[in-house]
Amino acid sequence: MRESLQRSRKATAAAGTVTFLVLVPGAVAGVIPWLLTGWEMNDSPLAIRIAGAALVVGGAAFLLHAFARFIIEGIGTPAPIAPTERLVVGGVYRYVRNPMYLAVGATIAGQALLLGQWGLLGYAGLFLAVVATFVVTYEEPTLQRQFGADYDAYRAAVPGWLPRLHPWDGE
Repeated sequence: MRESLQRSRKATAAAGTVTFLVLVPGAVAGVIPWLLTGWEMNDSPLAIRIAGAALVVGGAAFLLHAFARFIIEGIGTPAPIAPTERLVVGGVYRYVRNPMYLAVGATIAGQALLLGQWGLLGYAGLFLAVVATFVVTYEEPTLQRQFGADYDAYRAAVPGWLPRLHPWDGE
């Protein structure tokens, strides 16, 4: 019975997480850049385009991994209306506290390089400024209230924006 309930909660978390992934990062890193650029490619050196493609692929991979941690480890979603039951500190979260935001920012910056659409770099900067403000004013205080000392220890050990070179081991 307990195992069945656990599977049901994870299935609900997965559905909510996938929905949030499509709606929020899908709009921020997909729809808005498309509206700004029409995916038109301007001339830029091949090396810059390759770097852009690497950022897009790497950003998308990190984003998917970070979202999966919410299902596997947190049994919840990244959406504030359906938060996790447990603090998510595994996987890429052992290196940096905000991998989703960094991944979306990298994806947008990668699109700028790939397409030669330099205005997208400004959009990426604006995105990061907005999410940094959200993190400080809402997310961090909410996590501290929800997880207390566990979040305080995690926050003290794992940087918010510049990844650690070695993974945090939880101590």
